Amino acid sequence: MTDVQKNARYALAVLFGINLMNFFDRQIAGALLEPIRIEFGMNDAASAWVNTAFTLIYAVAGVPLGRLSDTWKRTRVIAIGVTVWSVMTATSGLAIGYWTYLLTRMGVGIGEASCAPAGQALIGDLYPANRRARAMGIFMMGLPLGLFASYLLSGVIAEAWGWRAAFFVACLPGLLLAVAALRIREPVRGASETTAHVAPSAKTGAGAAFGVILRVPTMWWIILSGILFNFHAYAVNMFQNAFLQRFHEVGLATASKLSAVSLGLAGAIGLLVGGALGDRLRMKMANGRLLVAAIAMLCAAPCIYIALEQPKGGVTLFAILMGASSACTFVYYATVYSAIQDVVPVHLRATAVSVYFLAFYVLGASFGPTIMGTLSDSMAQSAMHAAGATEMTTAFRASGLHTAMYVMPVLVLLCAGSLFGAASTVAKDMRRQQGSLAVGQAPA
Repeated sequence: MTDVQKNARYALAVLFGINLMNFFDRQIAGALLEPIRIEFGMNDAASAWVNTAFTLIYAVAGVPLGRLSDTWKRTRVIAIGVTVWSVMTATSGLAIGYWTYLLTRMGVGIGEASCAPAGQALIGDLYPANRRARAMGIFMMGLPLGLFASYLLSGVIAEAWGWRAAFFVACLPGLLLAVAALRIREPVRGASETTAHVAPSAKTGAGAAFGVILRVPTMWWIILSGILFNFHAYAVNMFQNAFLQRFHEVGLATASKLSAVSLGLAGAIGLLVGGALGDRLRMKMANGRLLVAAIAMLCAAPCIYIALEQPKGGVTLFAILMGASSACTFVYYATVYSAIQDVVPVHLRATAVSVYFLAFYVLGASFGPTIMGTLSDSMAQSAMHAAGATEMTTAFRASGLHTAMYVMPVLVLLCAGSLFGAASTVAKDMRRQQGSLAVGQAPA
C-alpha cells in the first residue's frame, strides 16, 4: 500500500469519526426533546425554533467556511470547527433557560458548519470518481451511526443522570478527533482526477465562483432535492421520539432505542448499498447515481405512509417501516453528494457544497421542523376544540403531531421527482466539466 493510499484511508477513518460526532452532538436535542421542552416550558413550535436558529447559523456560516476550505488547509478548518462545536455542546448542558439553550445550540451550528464542505472536498481529492460514492458512503456512515448512538446513549444517560449529562459526555471524543484531523496530509486539489488540472484556475474570486456553480443546471435540481429531503429528514429526526412517547405511549428510553434503530442503524444499510450500487451504475451511465437516489425515494414514501397508519401501540411495525424508509432515504447521501463532485470544478468543490447546504439547511432543515411544529400545535388545538375541551392534554398533542406528520411521504415523493430532473441534465454537465478540466479553465 502506498503512502497516498494510507493517507486516504487514515483521512477517511478520521472524517468518518468526525461526521459521527457531528450528528451525535446535533441529534441530542431531538432525542431529549420532551424533557428539555418540559423543563423550559416550551411548546412544539418554540422547540422547533431552537432547531431553526441552529440550522440558519449553520447554513450561513457554511458559505464563508466553504470558501475558506477552498483557499486554506481543509484539515485546519475541520480541526478548529470540531473543537468549537464540542465545547459548545458541553455548554448546552449548562443552559439555565430557553434563550441560553438556544444560543449554545447556535454555537454548535457555527462549529459544525466546517465539517461537510471541507470533508467532502477532501474526499473528492483523495478518491477517484469510480470509488468516490463508496468513500462518500463511508464518510456519511457517520450520520446514521451518529444518530443511532445519540438516540441510544442520550436516552440512557438522561434517565440515569438527567438530560444535561448527555451534552457533557459528547465533548471529549470531539476534542480527540480534532487533534487527529491535524495529522491528515492535505492532498493537492484535483489530485484524484484523470484529466490534468491547471492550478491558476483556483484563483477564482468569490463572486465568480458562485456564478460558475449556479450556472450548472444539475446543481439547481440537486438544490431543490436537498430542500425537500432535509425538510423531511429534520422534521422526522426532531419529532419521532416525541411521537412515540405521545401517540404510542412508550417511555423515553424505549422511544430512543426504537429511533436509534429505525432512524440511525437502518440508514447505514442505505449508505452501503446506495454507495456501491451508485458507483457501479455510474460506470455504465452518467446519471446512474442520481437514478439510484430517485428510485430509492420512490420506495421510501409508501413505507412512511403505512408506518403512520399503524394504530396506537403498533410500535413494532411502525419501527420496521420507518427503518425501511431510512434505508431508502439514506441512499441520497452517498449518491447525490458524490454527484456534486462530478459537475463542479475541482477547485470549487467545498464552495459548491456550502452553496448547496445554504439552501439545504435554510429552506429545508431550518423551516421543516418549525412548520411541522407549528402545524402540530395547530392540529392539537383543533382536536381540543373538536372535543369541547378547554385544557391542552398529551392526547391532543399526540393527535396534532400524528396529523402533521402525514406531510412527510409527500415531501419524499417530490424529492424523487427533483432527482429524476437532475438525472436528465447530469450527463451534459459532466461532459462540460470534463472539457473544462482538459483546457484548465472553469466552465463559463
